[in-house]
Amino acid sequence: MEVTTISKLIPVTALLVLGALEAIGGLYFEDKRTKNDFTIELLSLVTLPTLIQPGIFILVLGVLGATLPGLEDSLVGISWGWQLLAFLVLDDMTQYWWHRLSHVNRKMWKLHRPHHVVEEMGVLVTYRNATLYYALMPGIWFSALLVYLGMGYVYLFYLPVKLVVILLAHSETKWDRFLYRYKILSPLAWIVERTISTPSTHFAHHGLTAEDGISHPNGNYGNLLFIWDMIFGTAKITRKYPSRFGAWNQIKEPWYVQLFFPLVRSKDPNSELHSIKTKNDYDPSVDFKEFSN
Repeated sequence: MEVTTISKLIPVTALLVLGALEAIGGLYFEDKRTKNDFTIELLSLVTLPTLIQPGIFILVLGVLGATLPGLEDSLVGISWGWQLLAFLVLDDMTQYWWHRLSHVNRKMWKLHRPHHVVEEMGVLVTYRNATLYYALMPGIWFSALLVYLGMGYVYLFYLPVKLVVILLAHSETKWDRFLYRYKILSPLAWIVERTISTPSTHFAHHGLTAEDGISHPNGNYGNLLFIWDMIFGTAKITRKYPSRFGAWNQIKEPWYVQLFFPLVRSKDPNSELHSIKTKNDYDPSVDFKEFSN
C-alpha cells in the first residue's frame, strides 16, 4: 500500500473508531445534538478534506509552478527534522494564532462560532467551522507552499499524526484519563499534557464558563502542540473535564448560515450572524456568569 493511501487512511480510521466508541457509549443518542448539528458536522468533515484543502493546494501549486518554477523541490534535500520544524511553525503555530485570533476578533469569531455553540464534545465537533474559517487559514496555505518546496513526503507523515491528535483531543473517549489514574504515570502525564493537546486541556477550551475552575474558553488554543499555549501564556491544566460546554450566545442558526456566513446570513436580528457587525456580537471578555446575570 502506498504511503499516500496510508496517510489518508490513518485519520479516517481514527475518526470511525472513535466515533463508534462514542456511539456505543450513547453520546449521539442524547438530545443535546440536533439534526442541524449533525448536518454541520458531517458537511464540515466532508468539505475540508475533499474541497477546501485540495482547492488551496491546487491553487498554490499551480500559481507557484507558473510563476516560480525554479523553486519547485528546492528544499527537498534538507533534513527531515528541519522539514518537520517548518510544518510545526508554519502550520501548527500559525493555526494556534489563527485560533486565538478567532476568540479575540469579533468578526473572526463568527467563522469559528459553529465549533463552540454545540453543547457536547465528540470527534464530530473537530472540524465544525464556517467554510471561510478554513479557506482563509494561513497554515493550509503555508503547508501547500512547503509541499511545493519539496517537503511533501514529510507532510504525508506529519498531517495524519496531527489529525489523530486533534480527533483524540475532541473525543469523549477521554484517552488521557488513564495517565491521571495511576500515580506512577504522573511524570509521563506531566510531559504529555504540556506537549500535545489532550482531552482534558481541550475540553477546558470548550467549557461554557471559567466559573467552574476547570473551563478555559479563552485559552488552550493548541491544535497538535500544546507547547504553544505554554510558550504564549494561554495554558491551563487541571486534569479535569468541564460538565457544561458551549458559548453564551446560544442562538442556533440553520446549518447553511453557520457554515456559509457571511455569504449567507441569519434572518433573526438577535443573532450575531445577522450581519458582520451587530449589537449582539460575542465579547470574549465576558464570561457566561456575567452574561447570564
